[in-house]
Order: sequence, then C-alpha cells, then structure tokens
Amino acid sequence: MQAFTTLNGLVAPLDRANVDTDAIIPKQFLKSIKRTGYGPYLFDEWRYEDVGQPGMDCTNRPLRQAFVLNQSRYQGAEILLARENFGCGSSREHAPWALLDYGFRCVIAPSFADIFYNNCFKNGILPVILGNEAMDVLFAETVANEAYHLSVDLYAQTISTPSGAVFSFDIDSFRKHCLLNGLDDIGLTLQQADEIHAFELKRREAAPWQFSNG
Repeated sequence: MQAFTTLNGLVAPLDRANVDTDAIIPKQFLKSIKRTGYGPYLFDEWRYEDVGQPGMDCTNRPLRQAFVLNQSRYQGAEILLARENFGCGSSREHAPWALLDYGFRCVIAPSFADIFYNNCFKNGILPVILGNEAMDVLFAETVANEAYHLSVDLYAQTISTPSGAVFSFDIDSFRKHCLLNGLDDIGLTLQQADEIHAFELKRREAAPWQFSNG
C-alpha cells in the first residue's frame, strides 16, 4: 500500500450528502476482485449519459457536462470534498479502489459511513472529518478559485488553504501509523514474518505427523 504523509493537491467539490457506494462504483463493476481499473467508472452513472459496463472503453462515452469531475478545471484532482455520510450503503471495498484508481488520495467530509471510512485507511486513502463550517469555507473557496489546492499534512494532522487558514483534524493513532508507513493488513502481518516462520519451524518439530504427505 502506498504511504500517505503530505499532499498538496488540486481539489474537486462534490457538493452532495449521503453519497453511497453504489453511486461511487455501480454494482455491475463488482465482478472483478482486482484493485485497479475502476477509475474510469468512478461515479459512472453521474459522469456518463449511457450505462457503463465492465471492460468498456470510456474514451468516447457521452459525458454529463454539468458533473463536477467532467469539468476541465478539476481534471487531475487528488482531493475530494463531500458532504455528510459519504460512502454509505453497501460495504464494497471497490469504492475506495475506484477513488484511488481515479487519483484521489484524500476525501474531506463532515462524516463518513463506518465501513467505508475503515476501507479507506486499508487502501492508502486519507479520510478527513471536518465540521460543517469548515466544509462550507472549503467548498466556497474551491468554487471561487480556479486551480484551488489544499495542503494536507498527516504528520501534523492539518489542512492548509492558499489563504493561510489551517484546519486541524483528529485521527486514530494506529490508523495514522499505518497510513504514514504504508501498512495494510498484509503489511502489518509481514512485519512479524520472522516470528511466524520460527513458530512454523517449532510446530513442525513438535508435531511432524501433521506435515507428512503420507
């Protein structure tokens, strides 16, 4: 998993509450268990006029021009602003996979659905919770200013705006450690690889019949 330390990224404002995981990545794209390839289908029903299908070439699909991610000023955004209860609905891990594959490394919202929030940390995305007043400021400044960037510092747990305002956020210390060091569940387990190997050798010596091919 890619570590997250600091990020200075272009911001895209998705001014909607209760964005569920079926909107983030619709159900027809859940047939694959690969973690990549979902970016072109992120918010598929909102981005395109037609119905997307797995493996479809999105290059010439008709776009809904009013949708925020189709606007040229937000191309290449790495930070997504959203409203309350982002990521609600089903527990599909494909939702953070799609956001990450599109290019988002950070999502900022007043609240997140619990499972989606946990899945973000396990996939290298930083979900930041800020109050509604702070969110209103960020939405207004993003819309008012072309090429609006925010600086996100996970070490300091701060978000800085171009005007110099700084917003602090809370994060669980263990999740922070894992994200700073790029450790998902597999990475955490592999940190104990020597101990695991030693246990396996000891067990093989103590109960060799359990490892016999015959």
